[in-house]
Formats: sequence, C-alpha cells, structure tokens
Amino acid sequence: MRLFRLIKILAVASQYGLDSMVLELEPSGRLARLANALQFWRDLSLPRGVRLRQALENLGPIFVKFGQMLSTRRDLLPQDIADELARLQDQVPPFSSALALKEIEKAYGKPASEVFTEFDPVPVASASIAQVHFARLPDGKEVAVKILRPNMHGVIEHDLALMDAAAMLLEKIWADGKRLKPREVVAEFAKYLRDELDLMREAANCSQLRRNFEGSPLLMVPEVFWDWCGPTVMVMERMHGTPISRIEELRAQGIDLEQLSMAGVEIFFTQVLRDGFFHADMHPGNIFVHADGRYIALDFGIVGTLTDSDKNYLAQNFIAFFRRDYKRVAEVHIESGWAPENTRVDEFEAAIRAVCEPIFDRPLKDISFGKILLRLFQTSRRFNVEIQPQLVMLQKTLLNIEGLGRQLNPDLDLWKTAKPFLERWMSEQIGWRGALKGVRQEAPQWARSLPQLPRLVYQALARPPRADLAPQLERLIAAQDQQNRWLLVIALLLAIIGAAQFV
Repeated sequence: MRLFRLIKILAVASQYGLDSMVLELEPSGRLARLANALQFWRDLSLPRGVRLRQALENLGPIFVKFGQMLSTRRDLLPQDIADELARLQDQVPPFSSALALKEIEKAYGKPASEVFTEFDPVPVASASIAQVHFARLPDGKEVAVKILRPNMHGVIEHDLALMDAAAMLLEKIWADGKRLKPREVVAEFAKYLRDELDLMREAANCSQLRRNFEGSPLLMVPEVFWDWCGPTVMVMERMHGTPISRIEELRAQGIDLEQLSMAGVEIFFTQVLRDGFFHADMHPGNIFVHADGRYIALDFGIVGTLTDSDKNYLAQNFIAFFRRDYKRVAEVHIESGWAPENTRVDEFEAAIRAVCEPIFDRPLKDISFGKILLRLFQTSRRFNVEIQPQLVMLQKTLLNIEGLGRQLNPDLDLWKTAKPFLERWMSEQIGWRGALKGVRQEAPQWARSLPQLPRLVYQALARPPRADLAPQLERLIAAQDQQNRWLLVIALLLAIIGAAQFV
C-alpha cells in the first residue's frame, strides 16, 4: 500500500507540473524546458499557483495542511502562489450533502430532521479533515455542526507511514539526521493529526480553551453542546464574526487593527506561558473577529501543550532575548540540556547575537521569522543543539502568528508589545508572587504529610534493629529538617506580607 501511495504522490506531482516548478529555480531554465518537452502529454496551461493548490487537494489532508501553513508566509512565497494557497484555509472542495446527511444519521441513529429543527445541507466551510453546516437545536439555539470526512483514517495512515519512512532514511543518510530527530518530529505531528480524527477530543480542546479564557476581553471561544457530540460529529455554538483575512471589511466596521494585532500577541503568550495549552492551527481560516473587536477562535483539532519546564525555558529565553542578553540565552540552552555541556558560552553567545541583533527595533514588515529560523537552524547545527519535538507545534504557531500580524499591522513592534507581558509573567512565577503561589499549591500536601511524621518515626524505631535502619533514620531526619525549613519560609513570607499591608 505504501508503494502505491508513493506512486500516486509522484504521479500527481508530475500531472500538475510540480517538478517543472522546482526545476524553474535553476537559473538557466533549461532543465524545466527539457522536463516539459519530455512530458508533452500534460496540460500546464493553468497558473502555477492553481496547479500547486489542486495537487495538494488531490493528495489529501496532510498536504492540504502543509499548503495552509505556506499560505501565511507571504514574505517567502510569490504573491500568486500565496493567494491561491490561501483558498485551502476554508475552501477545500466539500463532500456531498447526501454524504453529510448519511454521516449524521450514522452518528445519531436517526435522520438529521429528527435531531435538529433546522439543518442546512450546504456546508458553510470545508477543510481538510471535516466540514461545517449550520443548524438549530430543538431549544432554538443556533449551532455549527462539524462532520468528519468519511474514510479519512486509511489515507492519513498511509501518508504518515511514508513520512516516517522518509524520516528514517534521513536519520541514516544525513549527517544532521540523529540530532534533528526527524522520526520524533513525524511522530509528534502524527499524534496531533490522529487527534483531529476524533471530534470528541476536539470538543474537549474547545471546552478547555473556553474555560481558560472565560470572561476574557480579548478572545471568544464557542460553547460545546456535549449531548450532540460524538467521534464523527461535533456541535458547538454558532459564532458571528468576520474572517480576520478580510482586512477592508474590518476597517469598514471600525475595528482598530493596531489594537487587534497587539491583542493577538497577548493571547498567544497567555496561552503558551500562563496555560501551557495553545491553539496550534491559527491560520486565517480559523480566526474570526467579533463586532466588538474580540478574536473568535475556531477549529480546535490541533492544540499544543507545554510542561512547566518547557514554559520556564521559553520564558527565560524570551526575556533574555528581549533584553538582548544573548549570554543568558546561550546559558539557558546549556542549562536545559539542549546544547552540550562543553559548549563555549562566549562562542554560542556571539553566534546568537549575529542572528538576532539585526531584527531589533524593526517593524514586523521588515522581519522574516522564516529566514531567522533558517539562520538559527544553521547556528544550532554548528553547536549540536538538539531539536525538541514537543515544541514543533509551537514553532508552527509562531509562523502563523507572524503571518496574521503581517496582514493586520505591518508596523507592529512585536518585541515592544510582548516584553511587558513576559516580564509580568516572569515576576509572577519567580518573584514573591510566585513564591506565595508555590506555598499555596504545596500547603495541602504539607498539611497531610506533617502530622504523619511522628507516627512514621515511631514505627521505624519500634521495628527490630536492622543493618539498614541508620539510613532510614537519616532520611526521616532529613525530611523533618526540610519540613522545618519550609515552615520557616512560610512564616517569613507571612510576616513580610503582613508587614507590607501596614506600610
């Protein structure tokens, strides 16, 4: 099956002339003309952007998602290709209405007319994994019904198998293969893609993000109606807004695009650093703007999660970066184990400075994160920095954020906008607020463990003498000493807080 899929990929690439598009990059153009002459049977009269989009649609959801990401990189792509790929964001050809109604009946065991008081068989949006129809629940609420494309699992598994085989080959034949961990990156991407095939998981992601931003003046997330949700059908609140890509419509509505772009930066860092849970598919087709200026998030099939250590590493890097403290950036990489212990800090610092210094104090329109990431990649290769697969989705999201910001406000000063938020977050994590927060989180555990210590000591002393008793007693004494120190810290914190209230 893999061989057949590989043959199809090569055949589609040839049919739409993708080989010629690549060969056109050769300065003389002779190779492209030769390829066209040898394959006179194909029709290459359509514009190259149209042919590329049609090829990606023909190859399936993984390739469509690749095109979606490319569509946000107008600084790296010619305008004609970027404009055409933008159609992949929410204009993927839908499956038939009859098939959609059949999937509804299969999910509920009864026809759509008995589930909803109204159901529009014409989809309002169609994407690579699913499509959306508007409907109305029996209680009158307007909803959006997301229906999974039929027979998706087989095609995706074949494509993922081919990607894994290619990654394994890279690890063996490429000098940087093991360091860049391509198989782990593919496995991470596969995990998120498979998650998209379970709409119950997407509904849970939506619910979590809504809870994280409940009452937020910046972001709206639709409510999930769980009684109507299943693995292949998801029902959520219908949201009314304007697609963020329609810049002129937003201006006509009086939306402050400068403020909107700044809010987008804050939303991103809030998701990443405060929650460690972020929307990882933020292309323009998934973002609307409400009439009151708030963002509306849609499509929650791909989310990213970060551990506390990941968040701490990122926060320290961002803060050091915004302060132009490149030595600290280098030190954090080494302390986290991403760079070898024997890395010379001064050399690593100089290399990072050469990449980052040219972009400061410049508006977003003059910066290309894609090119910066390429230079950082070259630097990481020189210093044997390991690529962290768990942050691949974050890197993808950063590129999407840049694309959105570039459309909304090319003059956005990303660094000046983000720095106050990051500094405030860091003070809450490692300042006195962070210490107090840690005490509050650990207090229940201390309350349970402290009363047990005398009993544990008595039980240990009451046992018959054993050769290993001394180490046990030493551990108990050490634990008691540690508890005493924490109690002293708590007392000092309370005293400081109490004194501050009378100042």
